[in-house]
Amino acid sequence: MIRIAAAGDVHCRPEDRDRIVGEFAALRGSTDLVLLAGDLTTHGEPEQAAVLAEACAGLGVPVVAVLGNHDWHCDRAGEVVGVLGDAGITVLDRSSCVTRVGDVDIGVVGAKGFVGGFPGSHLPDFGEPLLRAVYREASEDIDAIDAGLRELAMCPVRIVLLHYAPTEETLEGEPPGIWPFLGTDRLAAPIAEHEPDLVLHGHAHAGTFEGRIGDVPVRNVSVPVLRAPFWHHELPVAERAPAPIH
Repeated sequence: MIRIAAAGDVHCRPEDRDRIVGEFAALRGSTDLVLLAGDLTTHGEPEQAAVLAEACAGLGVPVVAVLGNHDWHCDRAGEVVGVLGDAGITVLDRSSCVTRVGDVDIGVVGAKGFVGGFPGSHLPDFGEPLLRAVYREASEDIDAIDAGLRELAMCPVRIVLLHYAPTEETLEGEPPGIWPFLGTDRLAAPIAEHEPDLVLHGHAHAGTFEGRIGDVPVRNVSVPVLRAPFWHHELPVAERAPAPIH
């Protein structure tokens, strides 16, 4: 079993330093991997990222994260990533990594995701250039998730880490009128095709914890949904069958 601690929307800021450092310190000895589903900071300021960096620096286990919309707010995302990277946090942006826990390789594909809507409210690839640019932005995340899952096809454990939601099921509880701004089911296509072991996202503070894409479990690990600092999960490890040769 791989012991995972996951959370999204931790919204770090210096005023909450003691609480956040204490919550992360409580993970020591009980967690093999920490996954953070975006909105790591309150407004995307480096001094806010420094709180998370301090909290994670002494954990002794891999920490993998993606950025969220809050982390981009001040347009200083590069600085935020630098602060987190100096503390050993792996920040994925349309990319993937393989981390080893014991003798098991765990592949994580990470992307922020983006808006775009769900059946009945999809943003089309048509019209003004600005709207089409939004469509293309989501498309780049979708393509990156697909490429990452292909690269990690032989990993015994594969996890997709997002900020925006890839399914309506975990948005239940949010006003339907804002669902198009909370994610898009276009993100679900590569997940349904490649069937990773787990998908995590945040962003939907009033949403629902549990959903699925086909047989793939999806979990909304936004802290307001969890009503706890982390979701703790033991993920079983099974040997992955070789990919077919074409």
